[in-house]
Amino acid sequence: MLLQIPKVLDASQVTHCRQALERAEWVDGRATAGHQSERVKNNMQVPEGHPVARELGDMILAALERNALFITAALPLKVYPPLFNRYQGGETYGTHIDGAIREVMRSHYRVRTDLSATLFLTPPEEYDGGELMIEDTYGLRRVKLPAGDMVLYPATSLHQVTPVTRGARVSSFFWLQSMVRSNEHRMMLLDLDTAIQQLNRIVPDERALVQLTGLYHNLLRLWSDT
Repeated sequence: MLLQIPKVLDASQVTHCRQALERAEWVDGRATAGHQSERVKNNMQVPEGHPVARELGDMILAALERNALFITAALPLKVYPPLFNRYQGGETYGTHIDGAIREVMRSHYRVRTDLSATLFLTPPEEYDGGELMIEDTYGLRRVKLPAGDMVLYPATSLHQVTPVTRGARVSSFFWLQSMVRSNEHRMMLLDLDTAIQQLNRIVPDERALVQLTGLYHNLLRLWSDT
């Protein structure tokens, strides 16, 4: 599953994020990288637990709770608090895979990273490079989205961020643990739920919709872990 979720944040929320991040402290992004990733990671981050990161992270999480496509696609159980990074002046992040388990700083709260998410905060016309390159079953996918849009993809994917050669690319990134561990199962549930919603708009009184809805919930009951 590689899914673009449009307009997670509206224009005013994006502006608020960018203004707040301009005032935030930035540190070497390798501070949160694993042993392998730190060799290829070259960017800046707002420190975990920074007041700006907490404020903006709470805003993003609240927006996601209201986003039907995100809920349907991700079936979230746990969400790692959003982090914020910046690439400029040739900074890049080479090919890597995200760590399987993330522990929230100064807590015993652990998140299995089933899905990775990047929420773009800079319009693509403001910077060159900075594409998120994701390798999936369809080959290498290039992602560079409008500000406020988010991409959701399996954390098992090889991915990288190409060098930013003009301007600055600012984004939020985080991971989540789904109620449904299997990417294939999540994709089937998303397709089924989407079909049910489409049919409900066309033939809302169709009796077969009850059976299809029951099938969706029975599969979710079979595959979920809460």
